Amino acid sequence: MRRIILIILAVVIIAGAAIGAKLIIDSKTAPKPQVKKEVKIVTTDTVRNSTIPIVIPANGNLQAKRRIELYAEVSGVFRNSGKLFRTGQKYRAGETLILIDNTEFYSQVRSSRATLNNQITAIMPDLRLDYPESYSQWQAYLDNWNMNGTTPALPDPVNDREKYFITGRNIYTTFYNIKNLENRLVKYRITAPFSGVLTDAMVTEGTLVRNGQQLGEFIQTGIYEMQVSISAEFADLLEIGEKVLLNNISGSKSYQGEVTRVNGKVDQASQTISVVIEVKDEDLKEGMYLTANLDAQNIENAVELDRSLLQGANQLFVVREGKLELVKVSPVFFSDKTVVLKGLENGTVIISQAVSGAYEGMIVKTEEQAKKDNASKTDATASEGNTDA
Repeated sequence: MRRIILIILAVVIIAGAAIGAKLIIDSKTAPKPQVKKEVKIVTTDTVRNSTIPIVIPANGNLQAKRRIELYAEVSGVFRNSGKLFRTGQKYRAGETLILIDNTEFYSQVRSSRATLNNQITAIMPDLRLDYPESYSQWQAYLDNWNMNGTTPALPDPVNDREKYFITGRNIYTTFYNIKNLENRLVKYRITAPFSGVLTDAMVTEGTLVRNGQQLGEFIQTGIYEMQVSISAEFADLLEIGEKVLLNNISGSKSYQGEVTRVNGKVDQASQTISVVIEVKDEDLKEGMYLTANLDAQNIENAVELDRSLLQGANQLFVVREGKLELVKVSPVFFSDKTVVLKGLENGTVIISQAVSGAYEGMIVKTEEQAKKDNASKTDATASEGNTDA
């Protein structure tokens, strides 16, 4: 009996110890951590829809509108024309660019003129006897002919008999041969077709110039063209004569340009179309790099925002009741830094700067609200200090 009683007591003690240990463990519950709600302070802006002009940025290099490549059509020694034939040399319209020695060829031209003069002189007695009505005009032709100048046109025949007589004496053949030589004689002197500057010089004075040799390049200064490529979807929005604002690389200078040509063919590879812009300014130089802003169209009831604010392809964070909310928008046009949107109502509060880690439902405060709360806390602290005093 004693043994049984001891066993029962041992079991009771062990069970009580187990129950007590469990109660002690259960009584030591860890306090739940209090989650501190973080409130982000954001910069906001209020949507005000308006008419947004679509400006297409483009860039390119200037090229002279009028330029000529100088080639020699005759052979000879390059002579000094009064100005050194060097890069950067300026010439006025009509001024001699290149002068090639024509002494030998000029002698040949004078010899041909003398031959024609002898042929006409030889037929004068026959004209006086057989064609007295034509004699006076041929005599006036000989009297007024300057052998050192360009050969004047032959008198018109009075009738067919005179025409056949003149043709039979090979006078017309000799005359046209002389005109051919005179036309070639002009090519020994190349004059400037317009005022400009020499941009490339490939020969110098004293050089033996050969037929077909390239001599240099001459451009007109002050008038330039810039060819830019824009998306084909805006081709129908550009018009000839449209004014364009051009800027240099640093943006320190602006120039007024004008659309003069729009290509009618779309580049198949890039799906772009070339547009030529003409600009006039004496400060410009060929090869300068300029940026152009082409006014394409106006978008009604839209707003222009920073591209970094756009979430995905068509969503934007707005602030409603102190929380961020995603709304759908309709992007109309993208530029390098901004996007034109439609679909936002006037008065909608949006964030004006991207928020790191933003998500829908995030609790936020505007900068104005944060300033008011700080001001209220400061006033409350000051009031407590006065009460304690």
